Amino acid sequence: MQIQVRINEDGALRNQRYAFTDRFTLVSELLQNARRAGATRIEIDYDAAAQVLRVQDDGCGLDDFQKLLSFHESGWDAVTAAEERPFGVGFSKCLYAATRCIVASNHQRVDIDTAAALAKASIEVETIAETVAGTRLELHGVDLPDLGNRIETLCLGFPVPVLFNGKPLVRRFALANLATMPSPMGAVHLAGTRDGKHSYETMVFLQGFCVMKPTYCLLDKVNVVHLDSRQFTARLPDRDKLIDEDVQRKRIDAELKACWRRTLEVAKMQLPPDRFVEIYYAAMRGSGQVDLLNDLDVLPAELFDDIVGYPIQDDNRDYVRQVAVAPTRQAIESGAVQLVSLNWTGDDNAARWMLARAKGYLVFDWIGLHLDHWAQRHVRFLEEEAVRVEPVAEQLRVQLEGRWVWPTVILCEAVRIRVGHDVVEIADHGVCHDDVLYIPAGETSGEPVRQVSSFMDENDQFQGSDLDADRDALADLIRRLRSVDPVQTLDSLLQELRLGKYPLLHGKAFQVSVGVGSAPGHSVALLAEAPGMGGRHAGS
Repeated sequence: MQIQVRINEDGALRNQRYAFTDRFTLVSELLQNARRAGATRIEIDYDAAAQVLRVQDDGCGLDDFQKLLSFHESGWDAVTAAEERPFGVGFSKCLYAATRCIVASNHQRVDIDTAAALAKASIEVETIAETVAGTRLELHGVDLPDLGNRIETLCLGFPVPVLFNGKPLVRRFALANLATMPSPMGAVHLAGTRDGKHSYETMVFLQGFCVMKPTYCLLDKVNVVHLDSRQFTARLPDRDKLIDEDVQRKRIDAELKACWRRTLEVAKMQLPPDRFVEIYYAAMRGSGQVDLLNDLDVLPAELFDDIVGYPIQDDNRDYVRQVAVAPTRQAIESGAVQLVSLNWTGDDNAARWMLARAKGYLVFDWIGLHLDHWAQRHVRFLEEEAVRVEPVAEQLRVQLEGRWVWPTVILCEAVRIRVGHDVVEIADHGVCHDDVLYIPAGETSGEPVRQVSSFMDENDQFQGSDLDADRDALADLIRRLRSVDPVQTLDSLLQELRLGKYPLLHGKAFQVSVGVGSAPGHSVALLAEAPGMGGRHAGS
């Protein structure tokens, strides 16, 4: 027994209508046919109310109308077949999308009832007196909602001028409208070659239609690639995706990087070093070409941050500011400027941030340079160095019972921080280290709680009310602990208790002794009912 591949023609004809995923593929196929026919101008008109689509091109026209109804036979000449590998299914979309197709070219015309054609009925080709230059199609019963808005996008990179309802389409990404450079995969337009404002986003076109695009991009800031159709093939039948897209994407990315390399090498030769770095550093970093900086003395300013505020756990990092001018190589190598690496502020490295701030060190983004760059030898990685934090003239320590954080609070005259051979004393701001808040004499705010926590919950929601409550609680605790008036301190504590809520206490007088008994140490004695108080203390 032997078996062989067979094709059920009726089933193939019936089911191919479901092969196309997008109804607008009809328009792209007709445009593609016109382009392959050598058209230099294509006119598309669509009457949405009548559902009639008309397409007219000035190409070479049709010499054999049978090609329209021959499925999977391209019908194109040998050169076109070799360069573009057409699938031979273009006109078939018309049979599924329309109820009637009228095609005219040269002195011939055919009027196709699509249902009859798909039933394999014979269709008569008639001779007409009119001379139709190129090819003219008229499709009836075509439902293309929103074609007026879609066609501009559809033709973004199409090489042939297209008029829709009499209006020329812009085609901003057509090869003729772009400055491109050759590459082994095709023509490449890089965004930012003149101003350095490179883009990570790329639109890829094959035979004039987009086959790869980002989810979102600014059309004036996007790379554009027109692929060589001899090397790349789009997926049948819609042609909106590349075959082996994951593999081809890697190749395209590699070629874009190579194009940037050539562009940057030319710019480096033509521009002074400071201008080259100023304009093209972002492009160098974005395309993985930072090794071009290795032999230059100039560094980009965006790698350096001054610590200009109080370091806290906050994504905005308002406590740092990019320097206006990068330090010189001489300043870095002589030690006049110290570069340090620090991760974003947390309760484990806040003390290191405070030392760097006190010393005037610059926070350096060393990842933005090649590992062999000369500046890498002068970076201190503070988080790899041991840190020691201790109070100077400690006064007392208590627990802050906050709503979100519960750190130990140590009041002192100053905070001493040691990292390596560096020692600083901080007297004006609190320092968090190992869930302990060191509060020096000059600290009166509650802001140090922001070194303890970011106040972000497990769902990345900012707990602003908890931050406000804990900041106020710390500020109030500092104020009470530093108070020199015992009556004011006790009264401040009692007011929070709102003792007037308890009827049993109304009108009573007590003697409170602090510092006796077990820690924290106090005793309370009932003396008598306070006379003339009407059963309620005035301060309650």
